[in-house]
Amino acid sequence: MNTLGDVFHQSKDFKTFARGYGRYISRLLEELDTDSLERVAEGLNGSRQEGSSVFVIGNGGSAAAASHIANDFTFGSRVKKDTPFRVVSLTDNLPVLTATANDLGYEQIFLRQLQVYYKPGDKLLVISASGNSSNLIVAAQWVKTQGGQVFGFLGFDGGKLKELCDVSVVVKTPKGEYGPVEDVHMMLDHLLAFWFYSI
Repeated sequence: MNTLGDVFHQSKDFKTFARGYGRYISRLLEELDTDSLERVAEGLNGSRQEGSSVFVIGNGGSAAAASHIANDFTFGSRVKKDTPFRVVSLTDNLPVLTATANDLGYEQIFLRQLQVYYKPGDKLLVISASGNSSNLIVAAQWVKTQGGQVFGFLGFDGGKLKELCDVSVVVKTPKGEYGPVEDVHMMLDHLLAFWFYSI
C-alpha cells in the first residue's frame, strides 16, 4: 500500500478500507523523523520556559489545526503547570483576516498580524500539507528576517517552506493526499500536548 488510492482500490468494502486507512496512517507515523520532532518539542518547550510566544498559522484544514494546537497547548499546559504556553493561532480573528485579505491581499493575512504582535524571541509554527502557500511563505520569511525560529508541520515533499524552517516534520505522502497529512498533524498536536502536560 503505497498511496491512499492503493488502499481504496485494494478494499472490497468499507470495513476493509477503514482498516487499511488505519494501517496507512500507522505507517506514516512510523516513517516520521522523530529526531526532528524532538527538536520541535525542545524548541516549543523553550518558548514556555522563556515566556515567549508561539504563533501558529495555516490555511483550510491546517487553519483548524492551528486553532486546535493553540487550545491544547495553552489550556492543557495551564491546568497543571505554573509556566503556561503562550500559543496564539493567527487564523482565529476573522475580521482582521478578511480586512487584510480585502485591502492588502490574501498573502498578507498572517504577515500583518506578526508585524503587530511579534516580539524578539517569539517563534512561528507553520502548518501546511503542500508547503507552498504564499501567505505562509511570506510570514516565515519575515520571521527569519527578525532572527526568529520557524518550525513546520508539513506534508508531501515539504515544498518551499521546508527550506525556510529551522526544523520541520514532514508527513511524506504523494502530493494531493491532504487527509492523511492532516490526520498525522493532529496526532502530532496531541502527542506534544500530552508530553508537555505530563513532563
